[in-house]
Amino acid sequence: MADIALEARGVSKFFPGVKALQGVSLTLAKGSIQALLGENGAGKSTLIKIITGVHHPDEGELRVEGEPVALFNPRHAMAMGIGVVHQERNLIPRFSVGENIMLEHLAGRLFKPIDYARVHARAKHWLDMLGLDVDPRMPVSRLSVAKMQLVEIAKALSLRSKVLLLDEPTASLTPHETVALFDLLKKLRADGVGILFVSHKLEEVQEICDAVTVLRDGRNACESRAMAGLGRQDLVRLMIGRTEQIPEWSQRNHAGSPPALELKGVATPLGHKNIDLMVRRGEIVGLYGLVGAGRTELAKSIMGLFPPTAGTVAVEGKPAAIRTVSDAIHRYRLGYVSEDRKNEGLVLIHSVLENAGIPIWRRLAKQAGGFLADRRIQAETEPSLRKLEVRTPSLSQLVGNLSGGNQQKISVAKWLAAGVKVLIVDEPSVGIDIKTKAYLHELIRGLADSGTAILLITSDMPEMITLADRIVVMNNFAIQGGFDNSRDYPAMSEAIMGLIHRATEAA
Repeated sequence: MADIALEARGVSKFFPGVKALQGVSLTLAKGSIQALLGENGAGKSTLIKIITGVHHPDEGELRVEGEPVALFNPRHAMAMGIGVVHQERNLIPRFSVGENIMLEHLAGRLFKPIDYARVHARAKHWLDMLGLDVDPRMPVSRLSVAKMQLVEIAKALSLRSKVLLLDEPTASLTPHETVALFDLLKKLRADGVGILFVSHKLEEVQEICDAVTVLRDGRNACESRAMAGLGRQDLVRLMIGRTEQIPEWSQRNHAGSPPALELKGVATPLGHKNIDLMVRRGEIVGLYGLVGAGRTELAKSIMGLFPPTAGTVAVEGKPAAIRTVSDAIHRYRLGYVSEDRKNEGLVLIHSVLENAGIPIWRRLAKQAGGFLADRRIQAETEPSLRKLEVRTPSLSQLVGNLSGGNQQKISVAKWLAAGVKVLIVDEPSVGIDIKTKAYLHELIRGLADSGTAILLITSDMPEMITLADRIVVMNNFAIQGGFDNSRDYPAMSEAIMGLIHRATEAA
């Protein structure tokens, strides 16, 4: 067993009304990268929580380097050499980047003060390994979601784990950052680390993984099978039981459609200047850029979180005085699917029904003379929840108890129910499975076909080229130019990245 880093043997886990895992097995070799695949709700997150000591298996056992172990808690798992980067970030916002990375190393001898200069110097070593140019003394709260993800990875690397679990590590990363991460994972593999890689991006799985375990409905669809000879459609069949359905969408021209959202000369307190941007009715405009380009920040300014300091914003051709998020949602019917669903998109301690109904509470209460009944909220939101196939025992289930993918579905469903005129979608497919991603793409296209204006922000280049009618490139909080989308992936990708590189060199 000297070459085995980790084993799960016949592991089962039951929750009230849910059989999350049933007899699942996995064997992770030292010096290998193994994919863990499955639809949302298939049991991937539950298995990871068992391996990291968050949950205890009801049946079966874990073995680390051939020895049976009973993990009491996550700290015990760390002590056994098991590191993890969760899909949801687990950083302390008020602490510095360095303090977060070296958190497990901060405690010294009794009454001995922490040597912060040494902490930040050691943290910088791990940041440099990831190619992340961030001051380790900076508070984590000031970082973008993507940079927080990289800090999480640096934190896990600092533990020098023998087993490293990565749950959607590239979900918020740009292609450039992903390449740097993969180079590092290959070095770790060469050093004998066993890596379990969870991703819905099958092109990444095929590029970097040696083996694959697939879960379907809490059971093994395949166990630690070699990747050699497995194509994309083979993986899809194992995950969902059928081949992938790829839509063939025709080109659309919206030149004659009226503007739904228009920005002219907009400046924001976050650093944007002279932003000119138009999204026409029924059009999908993609906003592409590298981390730090200012895309999410612009979206939040449009939504009234950081109101513009100069220029004009118009909705359906009329000036819009958006000073608060409430103005954006209720006066102008703008919607925003946040990239950070955990902290901005959902209220995790509230139910599925309550979260799905938040944007329409005011309208329903006004119609009912101030009264708000669950049955009316359910009647309005349930069709959207069904469309997105949200997996939940009931609508009263707390959102925090659902998988990340199902949480993302609810983030989208609530805006479908609200019937917004303009929908800003920020990283829509983070943490969702291939079947749901395909359906979400169809849904976004369908919304546009029905007249909704879509502003799409995504770091997933294939997703951008699949969905957008027009692509606008942002760099350093400024618009650098744009293209009509030909849907010729190599040509569009080259044009977009070329524009970004020229803008970066000019700066």
